[in-house]
Amino acid sequence: MPLPDPQVLARVDRLELEARQFVEGYLAGRHRSPRHGFAVEFAQHREYAPGDDIKHIDWKVFGRTERFHLKQYEQETNLVAWLLVDASDSMGFGTRLRTKYALACSAAAALGYLVLQQADCVGLATLAGGLRSFLRGAGGTHQLRECCRALADGPYPGPANLGKNLHELAGRTGRRGLVFVFSDLLDDVPDILTGLQHVRYQKHDVVLFHVLDAAEIDFPFRHMTLFRGLEAMPEVLTDPIGVRESYLKALAEHTGAIQDGCRGMEIDYVRLRTDADLGHDLAAYLQKRLGK
Repeated sequence: MPLPDPQVLARVDRLELEARQFVEGYLAGRHRSPRHGFAVEFAQHREYAPGDDIKHIDWKVFGRTERFHLKQYEQETNLVAWLLVDASDSMGFGTRLRTKYALACSAAAALGYLVLQQADCVGLATLAGGLRSFLRGAGGTHQLRECCRALADGPYPGPANLGKNLHELAGRTGRRGLVFVFSDLLDDVPDILTGLQHVRYQKHDVVLFHVLDAAEIDFPFRHMTLFRGLEAMPEVLTDPIGVRESYLKALAEHTGAIQDGCRGMEIDYVRLRTDADLGHDLAAYLQKRLGK
């Protein structure tokens, strides 16, 4: 059963995960009042008090009154964070200590743990030729165990069909929340982007984690190599030096097109690689997110 790496959790547990847009609920611990926070719909102003977050100051009001006032919003409900994990055949690839799927599971478990620790809810879906598992959003420590159990069953044979599955999930994730997608994105770019667009249309705040093996990024092969096809692709025996330049160019174009699409939809794009320190990468992203 893939359990959260204690070293990963030690780095991310202290970071608060804050949804940027119209998400129903802020994380527990950030609320200064049981009835008002800083999310969803504007309710009223109140005068600034020492210790308040200055990013919520209404500078237009200050210009008229020369007094600091904060914007307050309608009562918040708990955040629902969805973990959507690509569990297809290609995610089982790995040339170092862990596979792409193992990395995706560790990242999903760490973020799920963080959200649950802050009294919010987590839901999960694994994707491989359709929905392999689906857990509705729930809170409590038992939910992390259920998520880990579902993740332990993968990866599965066959392609992810990520774009198609995102369309289906967009209609099942319910009210506005936060959606983490973990995938190697081995699918047609238009299909991926239209699926992500459907999720964004549901008003979810989306973070796309692009999970790649170190060898896929660096292509370090130097001798005649037999490349085993994944997800029904054939085997290919070739001289890697002769194809390295074209491969890296194709990868850069594929990744660039996805990144451009994400920017246009205000989706965070985060690359995770199997040979990197996951705790450092997650902590760096979450800290950057909090600073936005």
